[in-house]
Amino acid sequence: MNSRCEVCGAPAAAWVLDPDNQLTRCTACGHLTRDVALAPAQHRAAAYGGEPHLDRLRLLLTHRLLQQACPEKPTSVFEIGYGSGQLLRAFADAGARVAGADPDQLDVAVDPVVAASGRLSPVAVEDLGADVVDTTAADLVFGIHVVEHVRDPARTMQVAARLVRPGGTLAFLTPAGDSDGLRRWGSDWWMLEDPTHVRFFSADSLADVAHRAGLHDVQVRRPRLDSLVTDAASAARRRGPRPAGALADRSVLVRAALSAPWVLARRTAQPLSRPSLLLVARRPT
Repeated sequence: MNSRCEVCGAPAAAWVLDPDNQLTRCTACGHLTRDVALAPAQHRAAAYGGEPHLDRLRLLLTHRLLQQACPEKPTSVFEIGYGSGQLLRAFADAGARVAGADPDQLDVAVDPVVAASGRLSPVAVEDLGADVVDTTAADLVFGIHVVEHVRDPARTMQVAARLVRPGGTLAFLTPAGDSDGLRRWGSDWWMLEDPTHVRFFSADSLADVAHRAGLHDVQVRRPRLDSLVTDAASAARRRGPRPAGALADRSVLVRAALSAPWVLARRTAQPLSRPSLLLVARRPT
């Protein structure tokens, strides 16, 4: 029986990855949703807590990506799903006021500077109170690999749009369900390793949910440098179950480093091989 797309409301049907795994795909916008009981995909035991060496590189690349998304240097930022607060710390060190919301799913310590100076709410973004939403007017509101986890993506986008000041910037980075990753790797695709990844946007569905939230100047890009380990980690998963996750094996990190030039060349020539989408939009003035 067909269901309905959580973004556009069009019919959605089963998309079989292999005999043991299937997602649900919108017939109109290509949006994907996942019931982990129907697509277990050899998932690891818990959500990704981060790999220290990769996190340092990810922080630098993502901070630069967000800076480039803003027409001017942001003086106030709000992060949805701030985790350990490392990205907020980078903005705080540059002089910005920082704030955020995070239900502490990963149970990690927050950077002491961010914890002391930031306006932090320990709840999911959908549960933010009016006292926070109506008094926040950030130059930049962003979420990095978070909208694939939330309970209600439409509500998340609506709240995010209200947190941005008029004329400000909203940015979300998320796995690309319309990349060639699922077609190439099937249920071994690394983005399926996290059991809390319950949806994968297409470029169309990500733009659609932003437009429905009243945002303007909506752009969806495919960053070349995000998630550089995806192919190496997917290949490792194809070789067998990894309950602790593919990146727990140092040899996978070595293979990712060695294959990086080939991966970057392929991503340059074939943008659909890039495993992430970056939404950049503005709140109308």
